[in-house]
Amino acid sequence: MSEPERLDIALVGGGLANGLIAWRLSQLRPELRFRLIEAGPEVGGNHTWSFHEGDLTSPEHAWMAPFVTYRWSDNEVRFPNRRKRLGTGYCSVSSERFRELLTARLGERILCGSPVRGVTPTSVLLDDGTEIEAGCVVDGRGHAPSRHMRLGFQKFLGQEIEMAEPHGVDRPVIMDATVPQSDGYRFVYLLPLTATRLLIEDTYYADGADLDRARLTASIRQYMTDHGWEAQTIVREEEGILPIAIDGDIEAFWDEKAGVPASGLAAGLFHPTTGYSLPDAVKLADRLAGLPDLHAEAVYAETRAHSVSTWKERGFFRMLNRLLYFAGDASQRYRILEHFYRLDAPLVARFYAARLKTRDKLRILTGKPPVPFGNAIRVLARHRLTGDLA
Repeated sequence: MSEPERLDIALVGGGLANGLIAWRLSQLRPELRFRLIEAGPEVGGNHTWSFHEGDLTSPEHAWMAPFVTYRWSDNEVRFPNRRKRLGTGYCSVSSERFRELLTARLGERILCGSPVRGVTPTSVLLDDGTEIEAGCVVDGRGHAPSRHMRLGFQKFLGQEIEMAEPHGVDRPVIMDATVPQSDGYRFVYLLPLTATRLLIEDTYYADGADLDRARLTASIRQYMTDHGWEAQTIVREEEGILPIAIDGDIEAFWDEKAGVPASGLAAGLFHPTTGYSLPDAVKLADRLAGLPDLHAEAVYAETRAHSVSTWKERGFFRMLNRLLYFAGDASQRYRILEHFYRLDAPLVARFYAARLKTRDKLRILTGKPPVPFGNAIRVLARHRLTGDLA
């Protein structure tokens, strides 16, 4: 039997978080021996990852720039009683661009078609019996259910469609909630990729994770009919079921990992309300690439401490999520977001970036409540203002 391969770092899962870690390691620590291990046929999957301009710092924008496939100067939201244009930049990264860049830079450091049977802090066992030893293993295989996390779900089906004629959408529509409400809070997300190509995602903030593809496909078709659009070609489809954080015990969540460092959704690193994960993935990639000690114990301590502190800082968002899910009828959930978007663009940008100030939080909670007052009080009374577990 051949000797197990020995690495400095084994990155298990070739998605966004581990892909960006690999990219930063190759830039800042080229002497390290590492592999990006992916179960599927290629890294990056089939996704469109987006972020708001204010989500990243200038240095983060600089190294992420090659990945940005589409860029817009503004975006908008639409609700039954409010339509607002937000003069802040918006960017998207396609799986295709992500994959091309990683493949060109990492080459043989990428190992695809390699499902993993098990991991320890310092070893990976592949399904075919191959063992890989490493100074550190980082698990970035995405969200997995945990009894220590209470979640809602943001689920969607997206179709990238080449239209027979120009579609007339000038900027990203982050939320079009003027559509009929069903299965929780429903909205349509639009990205104008070219004058004739549009990404349309039918999206739901729902209690359950079931995704009815046939129903969502029919909903997209109806939305196109309502807007007078005719499809020439459906270029591709993507779907997702993202976690929305309601509550949880973050320390117990990490105890379950038995010393294995984690990244991305596997580390609980995502915006609690929007579900966006790219900004957190960027920040973790920088943190890990800058660590002087990349052995398992040090990396586990760093990823755990970063995840725990981030979770605690974002308690206010989980409190808002509890209002969204529990304080009113599911068909009226859109009213909470409609109420939120009365606020000025800089505050909205800080909300997206999860960098709210105390006065921002107070402004969000003031004004005529969009849900029954008594229901809101009962939900909030069970928790402190920060939303941390009592």
